[in-house]
Amino acid sequence: MKGVSKLSQPFSKTWSLWHKNGRRFTIDPLWPAEICQTRVPRNANMEKLQNGYLFPEAAGLHEEAPGAELISLGVGDTTQPIPRLVTAAMAETCHALSTSEGYRGYGAEQGNEELRKRIAEVIYEDMGIKQTDVFVSDGAQCDISRIQMMMGSNVTVAVQDPTFPVRYGWYGRIEYMRCSPENLFFPDLSATPRTDLIFFCSPNNPTGHAASRAQLEQLVSFAKSNGSIIIYDSAYASFISDSSPKSIYEVPEPRRYVAIEVSSFSKFAGFAGVRLGWTVIPEELTFSDGSSVGRDFDRIMCTCFNGASSIAQAGGMACLSPRGSRCHEEGHQWLQGQRDDAGGGVRFGWAGGLRRQELPYVWVHFPGRRSWDVFGEILEKANVVTIPGTGFGPGGEGFVRVSGFGRREAVQEACRRLRRLFGRRSVVVRKRDYSVGATEDAAAASAPVLLPRI
Repeated sequence: MKGVSKLSQPFSKTWSLWHKNGRRFTIDPLWPAEICQTRVPRNANMEKLQNGYLFPEAAGLHEEAPGAELISLGVGDTTQPIPRLVTAAMAETCHALSTSEGYRGYGAEQGNEELRKRIAEVIYEDMGIKQTDVFVSDGAQCDISRIQMMMGSNVTVAVQDPTFPVRYGWYGRIEYMRCSPENLFFPDLSATPRTDLIFFCSPNNPTGHAASRAQLEQLVSFAKSNGSIIIYDSAYASFISDSSPKSIYEVPEPRRYVAIEVSSFSKFAGFAGVRLGWTVIPEELTFSDGSSVGRDFDRIMCTCFNGASSIAQAGGMACLSPRGSRCHEEGHQWLQGQRDDAGGGVRFGWAGGLRRQELPYVWVHFPGRRSWDVFGEILEKANVVTIPGTGFGPGGEGFVRVSGFGRREAVQEACRRLRRLFGRRSVVVRKRDYSVGATEDAAAASAPVLLPRI
């Protein structure tokens, strides 16, 4: 049949993939035994994306070593049980759906009114955010994609480098704002060209740096002077343990009206599989023609989304209750302990954070080495999965991200393996002064120690 081609032989159950260092991995095939080639052109923007999504690509590579027990410190997936207080609220809502009195169909696309109100009052207390500014969704990553859909592909974009790959999107022009130990993990805005959108994550995934109040004020002033919109990801804000702002809206008004904030219940409440998040768009934020950004986003939500699950939203309500907040604070302390195990347990020096990393991740520097080579060595010799830094952008070369999300026993066992692998080698790096306001000269003059002992 014209336009249709068939493979002469079906693919085998698994493929062998030879990495550039000569090691062989196996992956499950992604293509069927038969293909149908149509005449529909491919979206050219898709060609700009990486071949595969970073995390399943890294996790899917496994060495052909029978009996090897892999430990994953790669994907930042939550592992601790959701507090019973929260699951009880979801169960009650679920059971109510089996009764005439409790059954509910479609909800508001913008989210449960009471939950929107609670987010505005609890998360954004005294920040001037109204419940009508809040849009409840199925997660921050989905909302970032919807924002990209709303903005279109013709806008110019700046992103932190490194940063979580969902922000790269399929834009034609991307300005990378380098965040490294040399600039204290905050971009040099004086060297950043003007763009329409600025994607900014604090605490940053993967470096763990939480922007200080002064840095956020600088970022907001930069955006306002350029007429740009900041897309601010605060999904990890609940892990901040010092005085760093947990929201872009802590910057005094009216300068805060240049930002959209996206956040999630996934990490702080363990809702990675439940799926619940939110986006805040102040009603004062407008496009260049004066039209409302929030109104356009509302149209996107109503067109592309039927609203978050009523069961998940019931859990969100419980999370933001006084008892729910106490439960999650205990969980955060546990995760920080996990992070300390993953970092201190192998005597890795943290490369991220001005004072400390504010994420349950460790951003580890291997000077002079390529990220994928380090990833491959750790996988082959320690059977531990990490994430190569280049998956987060060009600035991640030479780094790997180690996750503290996981069972404590697994994290501790991974640490033992990494000690055996790297314990005999040490590299002394100049210690840098990561305190707020430290200058580059002061940082360079500091005494030795940022030590990955690797």
